[in-house]
Amino acid sequence: MRILKNTSLKPYNTFRIDCSARTLIRVKSIKECGLLFGGGLKFSKPLLIIGGGSNLLFSGDFNGTILKPEFTGIAVEELDGNDVIVSAGAGVNWDGFVEWCVNGGISGVENLSGIPGSTGAAPVQNIGAYGVEAGDVIEKVVAVNTTDGSKRVFRNEECGFAYRASIFKGPEKGNYLIARVFFRLSMKNKPNLDYGSLREEVMRTGKPTLKNIRETILRFRQSKLPDPSVIGNAGSFFKNPLVSKMQAEKLSIKYPGLPVYNDLSGRSKIAAGWLIEHCGWKGKRVGDAGVHEKQALVLVNYGYASGKEIFELSEEIRLSVLKEFRIGLEREVELI
Repeated sequence: MRILKNTSLKPYNTFRIDCSARTLIRVKSIKECGLLFGGGLKFSKPLLIIGGGSNLLFSGDFNGTILKPEFTGIAVEELDGNDVIVSAGAGVNWDGFVEWCVNGGISGVENLSGIPGSTGAAPVQNIGAYGVEAGDVIEKVVAVNTTDGSKRVFRNEECGFAYRASIFKGPEKGNYLIARVFFRLSMKNKPNLDYGSLREEVMRTGKPTLKNIRETILRFRQSKLPDPSVIGNAGSFFKNPLVSKMQAEKLSIKYPGLPVYNDLSGRSKIAAGWLIEHCGWKGKRVGDAGVHEKQALVLVNYGYASGKEIFELSEEIRLSVLKEFRIGLEREVELI
């Protein structure tokens, strides 16, 4: 366990917002969590648990305690025919985990290649891309209660997975620290290519192997999304809104070319990036806060923007989309 006082948070958030935390604690084991939450150590509140900081926007200094789990290790826990259970520590880099699976011929997470952040954050946000969500393949989550340090196992059905949401982001937010995530995957390649032009691009460059699918998706992401190590950003800033099928049909008539997708909920999903771009925001810059020139869904920090400045820009975008389309955009990024 490492305890840092009055430390800069710039290395701990991909927006690279320069603010500080009163206390930052890095924990490496469930035993350390038990010591911390069981009363062995005192820490100032409020408490914020972070992963790779790839889905956070700090509006200013954090006057409490930030907890960063750094549990490591990836392991095959069970193997039954083609079915395989793989676990990873919460501190494992997510894309590193995906790469490990692909290199080992393990299928199920290759569509989630290139997503920044840690494995422990995957169930919190229910990360998703190219037709796959983490909740589709998570078997269970091992977590530590932040009140008394006790350990609890959450089965998939207990996690409340929904579009970019879970109980860890909702009713249980801050109540549990995720220590390890278990995934039900497969030793048999089961390509999921029914998203946009993914199938066409994969087949154009070769067979639908795990490696080819991963490399194709990485190319997609690199061509559309800025590298957080070069330009501060947190990926998609807004969720794709869900509307009724009737509203989607009316919008499609009024706005030809509007990307609309069927959702499992029975509603229609609208591409938020298209809405934002149509309102003229793509590539716009206000000081050091801006909208990415290639992907309107991504807000960026060109250098010295504050979290407050990026938030204010996001509110202007929301208002313009609401005025034009009568659709309220919801942030995917968490404002702290």
